[in-house]
Amino acid sequence: MTHSDGAAQTRTISPSAEGRTISHWFDNKSFAGTSGNTAPVTNPATGAVTGQVALASVEDARAVIDAAAAAFPAWRDTSLAKRTQVIFNFRELLNARKGELAEIITAEHGKVVSDALGEVSRGQEVVEFACGIAHLLKGGMTENASTNIDVSSIRQPVGPVGIISPFNFPAMVPMWFFPIAIAAGNTVVLKPSEKDPTAAIWMAELWAEAGLPAGVFNVLQGDKTAVDELLTHPAIKAISFVGSTPIAQYVYATGTAHGKRVQALGGAKNHAIVLPDADLDLAADAMVNAGFGSAGERCMAISALVAVGDIADELVAKIKDRTDTLEIGDGTLDSDMGPLVTKVHRDKVASYIDAGEGAGATIVVDG
Repeated sequence: MTHSDGAAQTRTISPSAEGRTISHWFDNKSFAGTSGNTAPVTNPATGAVTGQVALASVEDARAVIDAAAAAFPAWRDTSLAKRTQVIFNFRELLNARKGELAEIITAEHGKVVSDALGEVSRGQEVVEFACGIAHLLKGGMTENASTNIDVSSIRQPVGPVGIISPFNFPAMVPMWFFPIAIAAGNTVVLKPSEKDPTAAIWMAELWAEAGLPAGVFNVLQGDKTAVDELLTHPAIKAISFVGSTPIAQYVYATGTAHGKRVQALGGAKNHAIVLPDADLDLAADAMVNAGFGSAGERCMAISALVAVGDIADELVAKIKDRTDTLEIGDGTLDSDMGPLVTKVHRDKVASYIDAGEGAGATIVVDG
């Protein structure tokens, strides 16, 4: 990748380029950082290392956060009309190039390209919602709330905000948050998962091309060092997090202890109940789609299915029949389900099967 200090032109980032470094991003340009520490990024379908992601030091994190803090006063004072125009530009660019982003997601997460495109589309829904932010930022006025006392309210941006996002949706989850934050006049520091960090840089380049001023959208790569600096740095006024429940508890406790507004969304395990009068073919289809979509790495993956009455054996048989037809493989090929994101994650999932068998369950589908 090459960058200039001026308006960036979005380029397709090749996730297969060996030896590439996925850097931080601030002031609308790449920032290599000074720590010298990196972590490998792999293609889950092949196991090949496709790059090294920079792991921020405290000093690197502060440099990125300082850029967001420096950009905040001017962005806060930018008119709603100008802010909205940038959001519209981003929306149009994203819509035209979402295929590029989907391929990047597949190359680093493993989910099939159609799943990745669906993820981008879900994120784009929030971008489109943010295009109407002007109406949503209106305040209120109540005349004579008490005798000769009027009450008014206004909505103002809080300042630089942090986003700590998970590996399973490297585009959608950040897009839950940053379109609204930016449209409302805040500046953003996004800390993506180190497992699939390239999508964040691609979106940063797109923002630059859309005309977003330098320092408004920034990317901080890294691990716990980067997270802790976001949670404790006084310039960061709010945090949004999605991830496991233990880390959500840590993020909430640490962030609020340092005076920040914190939104910490922990792990979810969806359950399903199938009643005796259900359409079992439809139920089986729904269970397979829920269990294996996005490589099973999402909160909507059904973790427990309760069959009511005497339908369990028939339902299990229908689910087995459908599961046997699934093509598991490279997400860029004609596959129904891609590989799990890392070998460590694969081994963790396999351990659940062993635990179930150890508890007395019968393994119906294996391998």
